[in-house]
Amino acid sequence: MIKLLTGMLLLAALVGGGWYLLREPETNQAPTHSEAQIGRGAISALVSATGTLNPINTVLVGSQVSGTIKHLHADFNDRVEQGQLIAQIDPAIFKAKRAEAEANLKIAEAKRDKAWIDVLDTKREYERQGDMQKKKLAAESVVDAARFAHQSAKVEHQVQLASVAQAAAALQREQVNLDYTSIHAPINGVVISRDVDVGQTVAASLQAPTLFTIANDLTRMQVEADVDEAFIGEVKEGQPVSFTVFAYPRRRFSGSVAQVRLQPTIDAGVVKYNCVIHVDNADLALKPGMTATVSIEVAHRDDVLTVPGAALRYVPPWPQEQLDRVRAGLESGQAIVWRVDGETLAPLTVTTGIIGEKLTEVSAAELSEGMTIAVPLKRQDAKRKRRFGLSLF
Repeated sequence: MIKLLTGMLLLAALVGGGWYLLREPETNQAPTHSEAQIGRGAISALVSATGTLNPINTVLVGSQVSGTIKHLHADFNDRVEQGQLIAQIDPAIFKAKRAEAEANLKIAEAKRDKAWIDVLDTKREYERQGDMQKKKLAAESVVDAARFAHQSAKVEHQVQLASVAQAAAALQREQVNLDYTSIHAPINGVVISRDVDVGQTVAASLQAPTLFTIANDLTRMQVEADVDEAFIGEVKEGQPVSFTVFAYPRRRFSGSVAQVRLQPTIDAGVVKYNCVIHVDNADLALKPGMTATVSIEVAHRDDVLTVPGAALRYVPPWPQEQLDRVRAGLESGQAIVWRVDGETLAPLTVTTGIIGEKLTEVSAAELSEGMTIAVPLKRQDAKRKRRFGLSLF
């Protein structure tokens, strides 16, 4: 009896173990895909870049003359009007040079007048000697000497006229330099930078030193964004743009492409092109120098079928030969999506269109909105499903 019971228990254990071994692969088999539905709606293709905000019109105010800053009449953030005095260079030395030039002009004018008097005197003497020669009272050599003196006096007068013009020009130059000591705002705008202080010496040599930076209108800004050469062919003037800045991470600003510059820049071997994006800044929230993360909308379509981009990358665990047969005949711009029908997967050939950030436009006669398709598993979902399956058994 005991042997019979023992045999029955062993038989039951073998049957149960066999059932478990047969079932184990099925219950522990990891899922191969998740599911998603084909949607319908608008889709956009975006080109991303980063750039810097700047005023559209910025003027660097410099100095044409060297000297010491005596007064400052404008500071950071001040509004200035065209022609307004914003700085004064010490004019003392320039006033002295102008006075010297005035004196030189008076000397030149006096020499000019004296030369004219000599012209008149030599002319009278030449005429007198000529009359005396006619009366046989003067030798011909004396007349020649008088004529030569008169001609020399006229030449000297011309020289003195040129000296007067030269002295007048020197006086004008010194007056201009004196005027340059008063720095005026060239445009209406806002001072966004002041680079000098009272008492500082500025040296104007080959390049005028910058004293102020004035932005003409901060209500209209521009983003200068660098776009990679791989995407620059898709960027066109007039395309809509949205961007964010670190100061307002939850706010999106908008603008449009105003210019695609032809001059390339090379950074670490990467060729990029500068795109100028005009932006409205009526509330003055945007500040010069802010970094903008830009999205340029290079393509847009409404009311199209869309699938997650991951659906085009999904590959079922089929034999390679079978997958190769499915992919045979695919043309450029075509891809495979896998329709979910219960426990089976059916391949569908689709034509792709606009590729968005997360969605891709697709078209095919067999597609319809709401159709279920396969997408790759997320790692966390796959792990969670495997843990859940093991916990049952």
